[in-house]
Amino acid sequence: MAATPAIELEVGDRTVRLTSPDKLYFPEVGLTKRQVVEYALAVGDGLFAALRDRPVTMERWPGGYRPEVTLSTRTEANHDAFYQKRAPAKGMPDWVETVTVTFPSGRTASQVCVTELATIAWMANLGTLRYHPWPVSRDDTDLVDQLRIDLDPQPGTDFADAVRAALELRQVLEDAGLTGFCKTSGGRGVHVFVPVRPEHDFVQARHAVIALGRELARRLPDHVTVNWWKEERGERIFVDYNQMARDRTIASAYSIRPTPRAVVSAPLTWAELPDARPEDFTIPTMLTRFAEVGDVWAPFYASEPGDLAGALEMYERDVRDLGTGRHGGAEMPYPPDHPKMPGEPARVQPSRMTAVTRANEQMD
Repeated sequence: MAATPAIELEVGDRTVRLTSPDKLYFPEVGLTKRQVVEYALAVGDGLFAALRDRPVTMERWPGGYRPEVTLSTRTEANHDAFYQKRAPAKGMPDWVETVTVTFPSGRTASQVCVTELATIAWMANLGTLRYHPWPVSRDDTDLVDQLRIDLDPQPGTDFADAVRAALELRQVLEDAGLTGFCKTSGGRGVHVFVPVRPEHDFVQARHAVIALGRELARRLPDHVTVNWWKEERGERIFVDYNQMARDRTIASAYSIRPTPRAVVSAPLTWAELPDARPEDFTIPTMLTRFAEVGDVWAPFYASEPGDLAGALEMYERDVRDLGTGRHGGAEMPYPPDHPKMPGEPARVQPSRMTAVTRANEQMD
């Protein structure tokens, strides 16, 4: 079957070329590539606010969603869907802006920086379903201006458990002088974003999330954990603090999850969260919702950024209380692709650490 001819979309002062507009991107619900791009434009006020002036990693599914399509990871490449961190070397319009980011390795790269809605339409034409903005602005890509807290359900838990954790986290944040805003992840989890003044780097921002997660786990010890190793988490909600590490990102509000029904990450009010069902938020239903209520996260972007001093004091309290023993103190393991960090405990799961320790003792 011959490819559908490309069309042109007028987005603001730009003309964006849309290739293969009739290609089925979500066959189960009959959504085409053109409808995916039109969705991004229809919720554009909210999506642009989420990405504005930020470096963005594109999660590209250029052939659309299919159950058999797999997404490349950091260790597995050459899949039909992939993350694109660097701005394309060819074919990028001269009006698409970029910004330089630094990876944990110390290497730098030019990444797409969203400065107008047309950039989002261009990214959507490349097959971008999920947009992964860095928690920094183009003004200084080393200073964090948003905390992103990922409440990740473990086996045996579900969205309702994540909601319970999120509601308690809201109070933890308030006690630290911070204001959180919630959204569905598009799956079973809940994301809570917190605007903060751009005064601290990724290490400090990550420490703040660790401290907030620990406090949440103290309040709900049978329900929440910050344990990095899966064997220690149990049937609890995991506060994935490493999503605050450099070059780790969380999909933006209104991003489309690659699922059969095209579920989206839905920003919510706190009043809506207890009764929300993530599967209810799809491209068609979000179009209706946005037309009726607009971007419910508009107060997020208009709010006064918070001060991390309270959360960092909580972390320093943990430093004092936990001490620094052989296997580390307040610091927690980093992702495996990060260089070894100061004060970090061994990146060895506890069951293996016991065996290693025992072997060392036998050698002594």
